[in-house]
Amino acid sequence: MRYLFILMSALALNLAATAQQKLTLEEAVTGQFRQFAPTTIQQLQWVPGADLYSYVKDETLSVGGVKQGTPDRKILALPELNTMLGNGDLKRFPSVQWLSTERFYFEDKNAFWEVDMKMKKAQKVSSYPAEGANVDFHTKSRRTAYTKNNNLFITFNQKEVAVTNEPQHMVCGQSISRNEYGISKGTFWSPDGAKLAYYIKNESNVTDYPLVDFTTTPASSKTIKYPMAGGKSEIVYVGIYDVATSQTVRLKMGRLPENDQYYMTNLSWAPDGKTVYVAWLNRTTTDMRFISFDASTGMETATLFTEHDDRWVEPQFPAYFIPGSPNQFIWISQRDGFNNLYVYDTKGALLKQSKAKFDITEFLGFDFSGKHAFVMATGSNPTESRAFKVNLSDMTLTDMTPIAGTHAVKVSENGQFVIDQYSNLSTPNTINLNNSEGRMVRNLHTAVDPYQGKSIGKTELFTIPGAEATELWCRLIKPSNFDASKKYPVVVYVYGGPHAQMNTNSWLGGASLWMNQLAEEGYLVFTLDNRGSGNRGKNFQQVIHRQLGTAEMQDQLAGVEWLKKQAFVDANRMAVHGWSFGGFMTTTLMLKSPETFKVGVAGGPVIDWSMYEVMYGERYMDTPQENPQGYQNSNLTNHVKNLKGKLLMIHGMDDDVVVMQHNVNFLKACVDNKVQVDFFAYPGHAHNVRGKDRVHLITKIVDYIKTNL
Repeated sequence: MRYLFILMSALALNLAATAQQKLTLEEAVTGQFRQFAPTTIQQLQWVPGADLYSYVKDETLSVGGVKQGTPDRKILALPELNTMLGNGDLKRFPSVQWLSTERFYFEDKNAFWEVDMKMKKAQKVSSYPAEGANVDFHTKSRRTAYTKNNNLFITFNQKEVAVTNEPQHMVCGQSISRNEYGISKGTFWSPDGAKLAYYIKNESNVTDYPLVDFTTTPASSKTIKYPMAGGKSEIVYVGIYDVATSQTVRLKMGRLPENDQYYMTNLSWAPDGKTVYVAWLNRTTTDMRFISFDASTGMETATLFTEHDDRWVEPQFPAYFIPGSPNQFIWISQRDGFNNLYVYDTKGALLKQSKAKFDITEFLGFDFSGKHAFVMATGSNPTESRAFKVNLSDMTLTDMTPIAGTHAVKVSENGQFVIDQYSNLSTPNTINLNNSEGRMVRNLHTAVDPYQGKSIGKTELFTIPGAEATELWCRLIKPSNFDASKKYPVVVYVYGGPHAQMNTNSWLGGASLWMNQLAEEGYLVFTLDNRGSGNRGKNFQQVIHRQLGTAEMQDQLAGVEWLKKQAFVDANRMAVHGWSFGGFMTTTLMLKSPETFKVGVAGGPVIDWSMYEVMYGERYMDTPQENPQGYQNSNLTNHVKNLKGKLLMIHGMDDDVVVMQHNVNFLKACVDNKVQVDFFAYPGHAHNVRGKDRVHLITKIVDYIKTNL
């Protein structure tokens, strides 16, 4: 009977194990944001002018109220909307944006449509041509700005108007400075839509860089403008177009010459549309001036305030004008160590500031009274993202999202209610309706675990001590059947660059699902956010200045030492993998700590920072002329002779961010030093490998690690 009991127990355990199915690697790569994405509420948003929220379910637009017991109402089904459009052929309910309690607009087929729910009518209010790009629709004036090639146009009274007519090297209405310093677009409508401010960049002095197009036979060359560190860069201007007069003025910055030694960023309009504000930043990024300009003449009117930092100043946000106080605005700055709110008047006087000891990461807006602002911030735990209400009278912050995790919120127009969507390591996706003090009114949605019936690696978040009394946040993914008495090989996944954070208290901890799948194959997957990475304040990030890869490697090796002390770690079987800055870090670790890792896979790596773009590289490294030792030490071609482990280098052949010459130069240095490495290129892909080919990429990475570890 005893033996029978043991046999039956073993059989039961085996059946329990087989009941949980393992993910395939392909399922993990393609399914994380598809079949395994936690369920949610589509298009959930507040309706302005009322305590109502709307959402789309079953191709029907519905609304709900904040009061308990208020039933949701279906207000518009897709067939009804198609009827309003006059035999429209929408297959899915479009993405809507409310204008009032009765009107919303949406975009479809190069046109903007406005729907009046009271009148049950839909009207095309603006459009743009099929070749139009960088589209910017102004809801109040119903005007649309867009670019064709490098020139800027608007539709006005249903007619196309050319705002610019510049030669090819003058790029108008597009993002500039390669999307650094908070720049993400190139056009800015005035509040009433009467004027349009836009960026212009003169690229005539910027180096032409060739990319090879292998889709043609024979192969052909296409060129991009790529300003490399220490070289000539784009010259930036701001134009202001007056729709009524069809006249344009350019902002004129006193006696400052027009050259490539500055940036212009964080453009914002005064509420009355008469003044434009711009942050001017010198090319060395040590000095910033916040400047006002007359929108009619383009003349500089005042420097409101300045900021200086011996390492770098990095403005990321425009000015936010306070409702009801048109002469006061909020500026967000890290000048005192963490991103905080600073209230200024339009004469440049600092009136008050917040004193948070953590980074404010996003500005959400104001209530319509102008008494409160709303922001996203990490709070005391840098792996989290919380929403805070800021009392503008005393600048105190109230956490509106007291549940631990990573939150995304939408605040009602009156500031009294919040739609709070969050996840954490144990919560796939929950959406609550809260009041602005953080108390839940009711739950709107709770997703079930999308991996029920599947076995995936289990994630832990924790800290280890680092240099200079810092805490370093780590993520460790273990097999679901982890046995502490066994020894497991380790794959270290690394990024480590500025503004990035790999480890978050969110569903899966910020990891890609293929890492959990790899853990189920009997591996530990470890990730550490080193100094230099984001959301930890100025000092934590700026330690990397002029020496990229040094402090970062020190912290990554501290993580390795922690791993080696764990009885369940096989210290002789460790691999490292990363992409972009993570590719740089992977290669750095393989070459500068060659005894540590047996295998490395570096994707899209920066090899030589002198060949990277001005706007990113010079901020952190200064120029090669100013910092030759720093550039030489971080140039990985100088260290190839140290390689001992197996190293696979991967690059997209159309990479216009980290150009493939980085990898080509590295391979040449390996040949010159008689060092063997492996290399794989992905035709048709830019800085990363996306789409259907990503399964091939992750399979190659995992197979290479398994084969050589």
